[in-house]
Amino acid sequence: MPKLKVLAGIPARYASTRFPGKPLALLAGRPLVEHVWRCVRGVIAVDRVVIATDDERIVAAARAFGADVCLTRADHPSGTDRLAEVAAREDCDLVVNVQGDEPLIHPEAIAAALAPFERTPALEASTLKTLARDPAEADNPNVVKVITDKHGFAVSFTRTRPPGPAPYFKHLGLYVYRRDFLLRLTQLPPSPRERAERLEQWRILENGFRLLVVETPHDSIGIDTPEDLARAETLLTGAQRPATRDL
Repeated sequence: MPKLKVLAGIPARYASTRFPGKPLALLAGRPLVEHVWRCVRGVIAVDRVVIATDDERIVAAARAFGADVCLTRADHPSGTDRLAEVAAREDCDLVVNVQGDEPLIHPEAIAAALAPFERTPALEASTLKTLARDPAEADNPNVVKVITDKHGFAVSFTRTRPPGPAPYFKHLGLYVYRRDFLLRLTQLPPSPRERAERLEQWRILENGFRLLVVETPHDSIGIDTPEDLARAETLLTGAQRPATRDL
């Protein structure tokens, strides 16, 4: 079987309501989006990495640190829709959606989300989960929790405390799509729970598609607030590292 051609896209929107200018916020002296880009470049299976944005300031910053960048329309409702605009112009088999606010995403975690596609031709989409280690995150609405079935496919996502006893799994905001599936998915309107919970992965489930959730030992931090950025700064500078288990 020939190797699947992989495009990794990093959606980056300047006008974040909770943290305006977030992609260009400095983390350890570099723009936040540059950290994400450097992590993705460490994945051997990825053939091309593109930052997708609607803002010329992000375009200029990305080009300054050597990234391939694509200027997209400004009216996309989600990062997935923004990435689909880029993927529609590209010759690729798989599209990795790496959130532009995940500066500590581990290259091995990205590789793990990609791996099932090589052995499962019918698989259309995957994402990641990791065992939750911080009890305080259970009630943090910015930390999304995921419930899967016995085969590893997503059943539900929630921002609230998950039902049942601990432990639970937190969702990591990374997705892999077959290109054609991504283009079909983004032609569908946002689903009811997607709108209500601001979780675009619900569009997959509420339209009857399956989403494989791959477990990784590598935790990450989504940057939603300046406080999250400060925490990431502490982790990145080595005062504290995200807990991992051996692969």
